[in-house]
Amino acid sequence: MAKRLMENSKLGIFVLSGLLFLVLLLYMIGRNQSMFGSTYTLKVEFENIQGLTVGNNIRVSGIEAGTVKKIIILNDTTIDVTMLIDKKMKNIIRKNAIVSIGTEGLVGNKVLNIVPNRQPAELAEDGDYLVSKKIMDASEMMETLSKTNADVAIIASELKYTIQRINSSSALWKLLNDTTIPKQLRQSVTNIRAATGKANEMANNLNAIITDVKNGKGSAGAILTDTALAYNLNEAVLKIHAVGVQADSLAREINKMVAGIETDINSGKGTLNMLLKDTATAAKLNKSLDNIQKGTDGFNQNMEALKHSTLFRGYFRKQEKKNAAGKN
Repeated sequence: MAKRLMENSKLGIFVLSGLLFLVLLLYMIGRNQSMFGSTYTLKVEFENIQGLTVGNNIRVSGIEAGTVKKIIILNDTTIDVTMLIDKKMKNIIRKNAIVSIGTEGLVGNKVLNIVPNRQPAELAEDGDYLVSKKIMDASEMMETLSKTNADVAIIASELKYTIQRINSSSALWKLLNDTTIPKQLRQSVTNIRAATGKANEMANNLNAIITDVKNGKGSAGAILTDTALAYNLNEAVLKIHAVGVQADSLAREINKMVAGIETDINSGKGTLNMLLKDTATAAKLNKSLDNIQKGTDGFNQNMEALKHSTLFRGYFRKQEKKNAAGKN
């Protein structure tokens, strides 16, 4: 009886162990844990994991590549996620790959998507950290959509008000219904074209003038390109400069002479001072001039007396006839 009980106990323990192993196996398979395949770990940090849990799938370019092994909250802004990756992907995933949180379907479980970067980089090793990409969650999307709807409502209201003002504006409709405006616009366009043509013609003429000047044609071209003319102009400028220097020297000499005369006058020396400032000399000169005038008047009277005298009358008549003959 005891032997049978021992055998039943062993059988029960064996069956129970098999059931526990089967349950554990089913659990591990359900959690997508690689029990028999070789794996390695990669890590990534997020600010918000948006409901990601341990065991969620990891995809590389849409291909199943592993599961989430561990999630650790480092601080209030950083969450560390450890990924268990199949070693088959070790030659594919590089250090600059980008990790983002997605959803399986519209309302399915969360999934980590590893997207390769187009830039070259080394292959990721066991324990390396990959770069994370922030994904806007539904609440942020709804908040942004709410703000966008509010902005659209404001724009629609402003547009409605603008259309109402346009519909109520008689001046605008009068302007739009004026049939003479198209003709005036066409005339304005014609005038603009004519002005543009004239501007082009002026530009062409100016270009031709500049070309002629560069080629040495005309006075300006000759001045700018003729070396002999430039030499002559330089010589002329030098001569003008020399004349200017001489004129300056002459002006200085005249200034010295004038200064000397002014000094003589102010110092009481020289004839000019006597003539201009000495009153006695001036009185003598006036008296001498009066005497000369009186002597001249007396001489004229004596000559008239001689003309009428008997002795000299014939002589003066001969002189008068001779002067008259010389005039004729």
